[in-house]
Amino acid sequence: MTAPGFDSSPQALQVLDTLQAWRTQGWLRALDLALARFLHELDAHTPPSLLLAAAWLAHLEGRGHSGLPVAGLAEVLPATLGWPQEASAALAEAAALLPADDAAAQQAWAGCSVLQINPPDATGSTPLVLQHSQLHLRRYWRYETQIAAQVLQRALPDTWLAPPEQAQARALLARLFPTAPGPAPQTATETTAADTALAEGVGKPAIEPDWQQVACALALRGRLCLVTGGPGTGKTYTAARLLVLMQALHAGPQPLRVALAAPTGKAAARLRQAMVAALQGLQLAGARAENGNAAQPDEAAAPLPLAAWAESMGPARTLHALLGTRPGTRRFVHDAAHPLPLDLLFVDEASMVHLEMMAALLQALPPGARLVLLGDRDQLASVEAGAVMGDLCAGAGAYTPATAQWVQALSGQVLQTEPGAQEGGLAQQTVVLRQSRRFAGSIGALALAVNRGDGSAALALLRQASRPHPEPPQAAGAAPALPVAPALALAMPVEPQAVARLAVQGRGGAALGYAAALQALRQRPEAPQAFEPWALGLLTQFDRCRVLCAVREGPWGVAGLNAGIEAALVQQGLLQRRGEWYEGRPVMVTRNEAALGVFNGDIGLVLAPPGGGALRAWFLEGHTLRSVAISRLADVDTAFAMTVHKSQGSEFAHVLLVLPPEDNPVLTRELVYTGITRAKEAFTLVAPEPARLATACGRLTRRLSGLGAMLGGRPVGARAALPAKPASPATDAGS
Repeated sequence: MTAPGFDSSPQALQVLDTLQAWRTQGWLRALDLALARFLHELDAHTPPSLLLAAAWLAHLEGRGHSGLPVAGLAEVLPATLGWPQEASAALAEAAALLPADDAAAQQAWAGCSVLQINPPDATGSTPLVLQHSQLHLRRYWRYETQIAAQVLQRALPDTWLAPPEQAQARALLARLFPTAPGPAPQTATETTAADTALAEGVGKPAIEPDWQQVACALALRGRLCLVTGGPGTGKTYTAARLLVLMQALHAGPQPLRVALAAPTGKAAARLRQAMVAALQGLQLAGARAENGNAAQPDEAAAPLPLAAWAESMGPARTLHALLGTRPGTRRFVHDAAHPLPLDLLFVDEASMVHLEMMAALLQALPPGARLVLLGDRDQLASVEAGAVMGDLCAGAGAYTPATAQWVQALSGQVLQTEPGAQEGGLAQQTVVLRQSRRFAGSIGALALAVNRGDGSAALALLRQASRPHPEPPQAAGAAPALPVAPALALAMPVEPQAVARLAVQGRGGAALGYAAALQALRQRPEAPQAFEPWALGLLTQFDRCRVLCAVREGPWGVAGLNAGIEAALVQQGLLQRRGEWYEGRPVMVTRNEAALGVFNGDIGLVLAPPGGGALRAWFLEGHTLRSVAISRLADVDTAFAMTVHKSQGSEFAHVLLVLPPEDNPVLTRELVYTGITRAKEAFTLVAPEPARLATACGRLTRRLSGLGAMLGGRPVGARAALPAKPASPATDAGS
């Protein structure tokens, strides 16, 4: 192989032969090789280095990346590709063909008919695009371009709040956050030394702001607001108050048209439940205030129609259902020409939203609609290409004096400003909720240790929790105390069968295993009218435990452990398997089926309908049931065990996270953190080799992307780390 450039056809064929050899070795997919061949067929003069880069680009897209940086690629590729050691020599030799930087790439690839360099707009049709030192497949470049344009436009400061409305907003914020820290809100005419300092860019708060109130204030400033934070930091608590704020400030004759959505059905249902609960909490607080049990600002004496606003939200939907799928196409019913009929949209679990879906969602939003994205930027990125939430939140915390002045004028909260922060940039509409009110114990401490990359501290917490603890003394004659399972545990089995036994029986005194759920199958009621309460309880009990895996294949992966757990349950008489479909089989939908009302990630339980008949899969939809005939479910997996990726948007009382004994590139900090934060009451790390935990904590996921550069020049793959604060005692603000 020789230097890059317009080499002769034999050298291009030599590159294709090399790619074929890599495909034979299993290092590339057939699709990766097919793209390089397709480009060569389109233009026989395509430079060999571009054929090589295109194959790697396609391969990385399959791993969730959306671009290939041309500068320093030889250093980036080995860690990013994760190829075996025996591939290193071939990889290094091939990487030497690539241009050294963006200037060299533009020179070497100039005039190639399959590539457009620095396109001025989106009208081109070449398969490849080179922009911002990144090589892209055109489709993903178009998604990133659309997302960047939309979010930057929506993040611009809005002027819809005149001084009277600002005064009303101040009163409402004081009512919605009656115990918020910080100084009292100022009037529009007040000027203090703090104002002067903020205007000069040196403002620094004396105490920690109430970030939930800050988020509400910022959401009033633009048509986009990003709220990120870990479990229990109060994202939906904040969203509910923001909904009230927006509705109360709305001057129209009808309430705002509000929609709730999430990537999965379960996450969407949880969002609506949390929002309704938060609104009910506000209603109770308002009733207490009216009875004189709580202080209430003079400006906010009138009761708010919270019940009507809760009803106006309508049902929560998946993003696919919200946009409306068109069978057989990648297009949706709602797009720029047919926008969604709404004024305010809340999207939860935004870290799961991939590039294509985010681009479609933004295109379908009416220009005047407001979008609130809720999610945890530290969780795993989407399964498909992109790390949109991480890219959007990369500049969080860099506030300008103008932003700080706005927040202080509306809420009294004082923000620290950062010299050089970009006015109108996305960071001005982004808030990181730092304080968890749900994880006040050892699960929260473990999640924090993992999130800061401290594998030693994380392992120490697990080992300490797994040691025997002396039983507390009991009074004479008292009944024996029931055993209490610790919130954390470390299991180091030498065989996968031990994982299956642990999943079936639970651990300690928790009884949080599948046996507790499936014993209810024996208690099936005879009366048809009793079926629904029984099935609801069965599905709820089944969701109390889940085995989460880092890998799909192998004895320690989803496939092996599903088979092992199934066999253990059959052996104990809790299941009676008769073929692939049997009563009590948990199934997870792996493909969107809009016509059936089921979507990728939905989990159900196979049961016979009341009165007998063919088996059906029953799914929870909030507090109700829906069912689908099993004959119509072509794309499902057994779901005793599932990947961590598929668990996003769900919570379980007891989580068993299984790390394989062999190292694997998928073992990352984000994967372990996501697994831990799915647990509400108990977490068990199952690791035949506990050292894998430290390895994972030290391995950060880096999605190669051009979106960050389009949003404001952030280096590709970089992420600003912001540690969360330790948990505090639980309050209702942690929803």
